[in-house]
Amino acid sequence: MENFIYVNSSDLNAVKVNGNNLVIMFKSGGVYEYMGAACEYYNLLNSNSKGKYFHQFIKNKYQEKKIN
Repeated sequence: MENFIYVNSSDLNAVKVNGNNLVIMFKSGGVYEYMGAACEYYNLLNSNSKGKYFHQFIKNKYQEKKIN
């Protein structure tokens, strides 16, 4: 998909920023947009465990919208 950065993770497949939001494509095939979470983008990319970072700092902390 367009503008996604593919990541090395057992849970996440790729991430991108869409305005102030963070879009995550999961290995399971789902794509979700996290409202206001663009500020987490670089920390997520630089974390040793993308899945652990996602679960600790993004999931259930930002409103999500399923895109696909």
